[in-house]
Amino acid sequence: MFTHSTYISPFSWRYGSQAMRQIWSEEHKRRLMRRVWVALATAQHQAGLVSAAQLADLQAHQDDIDIPRALEIEQETRHDVMAEIRTFAEQCPVGGGIIHWGATSADITDNADVLRLREAAQFVKAQLRELLLLLAEKIEATADVPTMAHTHIQPAEPTTLGYRFAVYAQDLLDDYHNLQSLISNLKGKGLKGAVGTQAAYAELLAGTAVSPEEMEATAMAVLELPYFPIATQTYTRQQDLRVQQVLAGIAASLHKFALDFRILQSPPFGEWAEPFGKGQVGSSAMPFKRNPINTENICSLARYVAGLPAVAWDNASQAILERSLDDSANRRIFQADGFLATDEMLRRAVRLVREMAIDERAMARNMAIYGPFAATERVLMALVAAGASRQDGHEWIREASLQAWAEMKEGKPNPLVEILTHDMRILAYVGVDAVRGLMQAEGHVGTAVIRARAFAQTIHDVINNGA
Repeated sequence: MFTHSTYISPFSWRYGSQAMRQIWSEEHKRRLMRRVWVALATAQHQAGLVSAAQLADLQAHQDDIDIPRALEIEQETRHDVMAEIRTFAEQCPVGGGIIHWGATSADITDNADVLRLREAAQFVKAQLRELLLLLAEKIEATADVPTMAHTHIQPAEPTTLGYRFAVYAQDLLDDYHNLQSLISNLKGKGLKGAVGTQAAYAELLAGTAVSPEEMEATAMAVLELPYFPIATQTYTRQQDLRVQQVLAGIAASLHKFALDFRILQSPPFGEWAEPFGKGQVGSSAMPFKRNPINTENICSLARYVAGLPAVAWDNASQAILERSLDDSANRRIFQADGFLATDEMLRRAVRLVREMAIDERAMARNMAIYGPFAATERVLMALVAAGASRQDGHEWIREASLQAWAEMKEGKPNPLVEILTHDMRILAYVGVDAVRGLMQAEGHVGTAVIRARAFAQTIHDVINNGA
């Protein structure tokens, strides 16, 4: 039993859900390994090599996981798969002798790994689905709520809050499609032996009416797992790379959302806020603080997940000839960590979207401060349409904007509308009332409302169609 008196991973208790931890637990791994052994024995039974009694014995003890006994044996054998074989065999007095017949370790562990990868990916898909539906709700509710957009972290032009949510949702919907494709294309190693040639299986099936390919197909059908037609001692480690790349893509999308959230939560913006518990403490030193702990956590974990494809890339590119074992230790770590970190990020993102506070007063305040500058583009277009030179109009508005910025630095309200409506060069082309109307920045959002709502419907269509 591991306790807090020794090192345990933060993913063992701090980050990730219990459900995802169970998927990556040692007990679940060994149960999946036994599923593969039973599937192999099932195929060998159909070939006439294994008796019904032997197969029934294995099936009866398939879930009798005994990790302490396996670890005890491993101290002697220094081989984890052999230790589990012996543990399983000790429990099966009738069928124990035929466990692992003709197989190599990776026939068992690689197929068990893919069963676990698929299970974890399906769990992440369900979380991503929940997040997308929540974002669709936010888009629909705020599609026409104006807010200042920023480029280069500088006020730019107005957008709408729903359109901003649609930006995040679009990235995550692409991630959802990528995850769906990954799940559909995950493949096990199959049962191909030590170097992929099925030589041992061909030997033991000699004299039967069953070929190694047929035995493999039967066993993998029992597992309901597609498999690679070609493998060495392992399945291609390119598959591990693809898994980590998909997780890294999700992490990138969540990092973008969380980083923007952190900026918009800062007091100079003050437009968004994370949920904050009644007894929550923001800082040990500064009692007034409300630090963005959830979004900072997402960004921190996202950086970690972003680095994992590099390890998987090394494994894929340096898989020497038919097998080297230098991928084994790191795969035990990064496959679980990648999913647990993604699980934690998605859990936090779901809570953020569901419970976030939006301060429309702060949004209106920022619009009043910076919106008039953005609205000058409408005035410029109207000037040109009325016959003025675009270059002259640009200069008139630039001069007025610089004057307005100077007064605002002194703490005065934005005077830009008044400056423009008293500039006779502008009034020679566009009337005062027209200028005032054009300077209402809230209406300068183009097609954002229509396209945001359309994208919310796209999310619903994808989710409802089971895509």
